[in-house]
Amino acid sequence: MELYLKKVRGKGRGVFCTIDLNEGDVIEVCPVIVCPPKDCKHLDKTTLYHYYFQWGNDGKSAGVVCGFGPMYNHSYNPNAVYETFYEKHIFRVKARRFIKANTEITINYNFYPDEQTPVWFDLDKEKTDDKKRAHTATKNAEKKVAKKTEKKPVKKADKKADKK
Repeated sequence: MELYLKKVRGKGRGVFCTIDLNEGDVIEVCPVIVCPPKDCKHLDKTTLYHYYFQWGNDGKSAGVVCGFGPMYNHSYNPNAVYETFYEKHIFRVKARRFIKANTEITINYNFYPDEQTPVWFDLDKEKTDDKKRAHTATKNAEKKVAKKTEKKPVKKADKKADKK
């Protein structure tokens, strides 16, 4: 079995496999570098922010997953699941259902494969979309006010009539 990365429209790179995978097949076992909670605030200021997982039973540590682990893209209907073994510092990815060769392998970043809670980048997108909608609404309102208060140009003939 060979895993590989490939560009995925709208997602960056994703993980793929050269062979068909059956439900329950172990796709990858990844070692994890665990960072204590005090280091998370520093990680959050780096590119790794988008790639580490909350780690430990309390979720306060950071798990920097090695191998292809951080490259699996998110889906609310993933074809794979991941398991975390905190004491062993292991992140294991398994097929949730049959995955045809050369199909992107996805996981749900919420841990539970059926969990539909929006993940951080979807929340950020919602905030951005809300800001765009608010900005557009403000601009449209400003245009309406400007049109109402806009003075219509007075024709020369009307100016002469006003002088009489």
